[in-house]
Amino acid sequence: MNRLVSAAAIGLLSLTVDMRLCRADVITDWDAKATEAASPAALGEREAAIVNLAMFDAVNSIERRYQPYLLELPASEPVSAAAAAASAAATALGLLHPQAANDFKTALAQYLSDVPASAAAIESGTRLGEAIAQKMVESRAMDGATGVDSYRPKTVPGQYAATATMTCSTWPNMRPFALASPSQFRPAAPPLLKSREWATDYNESKEFGSKNSSQRNAQQTEIARFWLMTGPQAYHPLARQLVLARHLNLVDSARFMAMFAVTLTDAYIAVFDAKYHYDFWRPVTAIRNSDVNNNPDTKPDAFWQPLDATPMHPEYPCAHCIESGAARALLESLDPGTPMPELSLTSSTAPGVTHHWSNLDDFVQEVANARIWAGFHYRFSTRVGTAVGGQVGQYVVENTMQPLNRTAAR
Repeated sequence: MNRLVSAAAIGLLSLTVDMRLCRADVITDWDAKATEAASPAALGEREAAIVNLAMFDAVNSIERRYQPYLLELPASEPVSAAAAAASAAATALGLLHPQAANDFKTALAQYLSDVPASAAAIESGTRLGEAIAQKMVESRAMDGATGVDSYRPKTVPGQYAATATMTCSTWPNMRPFALASPSQFRPAAPPLLKSREWATDYNESKEFGSKNSSQRNAQQTEIARFWLMTGPQAYHPLARQLVLARHLNLVDSARFMAMFAVTLTDAYIAVFDAKYHYDFWRPVTAIRNSDVNNNPDTKPDAFWQPLDATPMHPEYPCAHCIESGAARALLESLDPGTPMPELSLTSSTAPGVTHHWSNLDDFVQEVANARIWAGFHYRFSTRVGTAVGGQVGQYVVENTMQPLNRTAAR
């Protein structure tokens, strides 16, 4: 982990220069830094949420247009909102990644050198952002995200069970950022193993998700590998592109990116709540053991393997699908009814490949298909995951960081 953080921090210094040359929005600049430095998968999304919330509360303390997420502090005049946002992000990142704290301080100093404001305004904004970030990180210190894995593999006395550490097994007990509880949107149980739906979806995953599938074509294989990436790297670039395309002002940009990160983190919490509640078997387990499920339409294959290594957590529902469904809900919430600009994404797990979407239905369908073609999920699990992600997203849009005039009117 230390090597990962150090490598990310080194990359941040070059990223800083590139972004300053592009004159990008301060919020998207620092979200990109948070994404670059993020821990793997869900933990990285939690970090991105903390960073973006710190930036929002910092700039909102100056403009005071929305309910604060955590707190609102007085800002001494003159004050630079850009400096407050950058300082909040750099401070939060340094606290989340203490091994790289000096690198983030250096990146902040370089960034502030280009902020068009007086020295006094920059200093005041920097102090405000630092104070907000410290409070934000402290508020999440005991949220349950990094508890000790307590998952108990199913076994009988004396029989070997897999010994790998499970992913996010403590997240069903984690305190959400916006949801009332991790189980607020827990879906119904997966299909019965004797059902036709189970057999149909089992056979689709078996045929299209195997490592050496003769049914999956080259394009489908590329899509499956493209979506092996996880965490904020997989979704935050889309939100940043939309912020810039819509020309949002500073506080609206901060609010949207904070809501986006909160939604994706709470979607992870919701999906791990369901996964560990139902503890449903992955295709690699089901296909090798389908002789025990009493369904004559599911033939076993003792040698079946997925396209890539199966993630270490239960199957139902699909985590990538809940993330894509949540992302779609937030992206569509920004200027609803306005045509969506073309969004694009590259993937660290499919070098040299760029995917483009101007229709978000195509985007979520691609993610769902990718997880089946990789051999990780079943069709019913992708449908449920996408739907739950939309529910989480809608809840966050309607219940967090609301405009002050709307709050007063209630």
